[in-house]
Amino acid sequence: MKRHKNGNNRYFTRMGTRKKVQAFVRVKPTDDFAHEIIKYGDDNKSIDIHLKKDTRRGVVNNQQTDWSFKLDGVLHDASQDLVYETVARDAVSQALDGYNGTIMCYGQTGAGKTYTMTGATENYKHRGILPRALQQVFRMIEERPTHAITVRVSYLEIYNENLFDLLSTLPYVGPSVTPMTIVESPQGVFIKGLSVHLTSQEEDAFSLLFEGETNRIIASHTMNKNSSRSHCIFTIYMEAHSRTLSDEKYITSKINLVDLAGSERLGKTGSEGRVLKEATYINKSLSFLEQAIIALGDQKRDHIPFRQCKLTHALKDSLGGNCNMVLVTNIYGEAAQLEETLSSLRFASRMKLVTTEPAINEKYDAERMVKNLEKELALLKQELAIHDSLSNRTLVNYDPMDEIQIAEINSQVRRYLEGTLDEIDIINLRQIQEVFNQFRVVLSQQEQEVESALRRKYTLIDKNDFAAISAVQKAGLMDAEGHLVGEPDGQSFGLGVAPFSIKPGKKPKSKKTLKEQFSTSARKEGASSPVSGKDLEVVSVSKTQLIPSSKDGDIKDMLSRDRETSSIEPLPSDSPKEELRPPRPSTPPSKPVAFEEFKNERGSEINRIFKENKSILNERRRRASEITQRINAIKQEIDVTKEALNFQKSLREKQGEYENKGLMIIDEEEFLLILKLKDLKKQYRNEYQDLRDLRAEIQYCQRLVDECRHRLLMEFDIWYNESFVIPEDIQAALKIGSSIRPGMVPVNRIVSLGEDDQDRFSQLQQTVLPEGPDSISFYNAKVKTEQKHNYMKTMVGFQQSHRK
Repeated sequence: MKRHKNGNNRYFTRMGTRKKVQAFVRVKPTDDFAHEIIKYGDDNKSIDIHLKKDTRRGVVNNQQTDWSFKLDGVLHDASQDLVYETVARDAVSQALDGYNGTIMCYGQTGAGKTYTMTGATENYKHRGILPRALQQVFRMIEERPTHAITVRVSYLEIYNENLFDLLSTLPYVGPSVTPMTIVESPQGVFIKGLSVHLTSQEEDAFSLLFEGETNRIIASHTMNKNSSRSHCIFTIYMEAHSRTLSDEKYITSKINLVDLAGSERLGKTGSEGRVLKEATYINKSLSFLEQAIIALGDQKRDHIPFRQCKLTHALKDSLGGNCNMVLVTNIYGEAAQLEETLSSLRFASRMKLVTTEPAINEKYDAERMVKNLEKELALLKQELAIHDSLSNRTLVNYDPMDEIQIAEINSQVRRYLEGTLDEIDIINLRQIQEVFNQFRVVLSQQEQEVESALRRKYTLIDKNDFAAISAVQKAGLMDAEGHLVGEPDGQSFGLGVAPFSIKPGKKPKSKKTLKEQFSTSARKEGASSPVSGKDLEVVSVSKTQLIPSSKDGDIKDMLSRDRETSSIEPLPSDSPKEELRPPRPSTPPSKPVAFEEFKNERGSEINRIFKENKSILNERRRRASEITQRINAIKQEIDVTKEALNFQKSLREKQGEYENKGLMIIDEEEFLLILKLKDLKKQYRNEYQDLRDLRAEIQYCQRLVDECRHRLLMEFDIWYNESFVIPEDIQAALKIGSSIRPGMVPVNRIVSLGEDDQDRFSQLQQTVLPEGPDSISFYNAKVKTEQKHNYMKTMVGFQQSHRK
């Protein structure tokens, strides 16, 4: 048994018996089948190929002419039902028992791999392995009412060595910001960034399948009009919990359904440009896949080259891992494709040499494990109580202590420290732990009491804080050598140096305490850095740190209002489902009248946000106008001051300049003008910076107002179409399986579109459903998917025409 850990869950994997990979061959039906070359064995499990020797090579001719391949089954002219029963049914059944499974289709381009795996979605009878596996999973879940089974699915595409999520087009998923990567963990290989979707019913699973199929990349060449240009992996994840047993163990499993892109000979396909590049990547990845298969089949090989390409890396735990592996090799039966057929059969033979070790994947539910442990703990407490009663220890309690018991232990500890209690009785381990804990609590409380007493009596100053020391020295509380006034010298005398400003015989002008003098001196020095630390008390902080300016507060307040009111997400008042619509008038009202009604009722929330944003914008513009006026006034005053200063300079030059030790001597009036000019320039810079910030806010507010106006008009058009233009029966049909509101689509397109889908669905119900009742989910999902993509195409066309 192997054991792994994953977070709070514990993994246990039962070791299974080793088995060979199953390899089947499906031959594509053709009118030009090479009967003389390809022969089937009597047991329908072998293929023999015979070629006539080429006489043009002469008498000595070592050309190989015969090949024989032993397989698990040959499917020739087989229906889709027979293929699924032979290939996939057992692997899917065992997946619900906890075994992983992998079904892979391999072969030449155009040989029928996608038809085998997916089938023709237009016809229910021609569906492939993948939709049949989904149907079987949900049928078996219905047959197991004793288990709660959850099903999740994902759809991965590997195109040109890049990973893509085929289900990222769903509205609640969206494209990934970071590229997807392959990550290995003790539990296996998983794709980081790949979306996994919970499916509660068969129809939802089919919808996800059809959604992914429409996003696959295909191209056309001479051998296949709809050639898949990428490898695709559809994964079904299952998790089964027992409803009857309280056991914390549950099983998990997954089924990988792999549709590989076909190998191509460029000389036959005639690929060029982008298709040629795709073919190069496809052949390269298939070559690496074959190398990995050869290495897995060789028992002497220690290293398996899984990381050579994304395909083998993603399938690392499926190729030769703990899963049931099945290969379906698709080949042509024509003589012209014999070389590619031999290559595909050789790959199938090499795959049969690979051995796997299927094992049940078991996990342990942490929540159930806790509940079971709580039950076991309760039983052990009962047994311990019986043991204590037999030992005459009836007062022992093993439950967690309550507040009363903790307070009693605290009292005992205090009395023990005071000396009034000689010893503390020991009852159990929990009580010993609480006694030590209360010792720690009492010690911490005593430390805090001593520190608070010192703080009440003294003002503590950190000697490493030079700003505080400088402020104290200037206040006359400390001498130049760092000795404080009244600092004890250890001999019970208060020694120190008197402040330099206080002369003997003079009384101080004001009687200030040490705290007040320190606070005053700190304010004079403008000390703005608060002094922190356990042994330091902050006496005062500069005014600029304590009280923010009113302008900054206004800006923060206005910006917070912007964030609250600028949201243009869908509003809760849009189209409430419970609201009953009033009867529709026979004649639609004019748009101006309807717009006023819309602003008061349906669009009231958007209109309110629009008005608030507009008022904020107007207030910003008013403030910008005021700042502009102040800037202009300051600029005029600067010009006047400059003229006065120039006049003073010219007057000084005429009267003669005076110098003292190389420094120019100016009069008081010129000095005051210089200081005034400096202050005016500082005010000008500050006001100009405020104006720049305000202009940025105005631009942001203007964009919000424009967006709100556009949203208001767009919602009004949608509401007007839904309320007065589009018929109600067509609206009901459009809402089925669609995330687009009917009012967003043009009326001339949406009416015909709804009629076409409705007619098609009616035809399907009349012709197909009576023959196969099980196909209801299949066709419902197909119709919904087609409706969604038709609507999306219509919306894209509408947006493009609107831009023009």
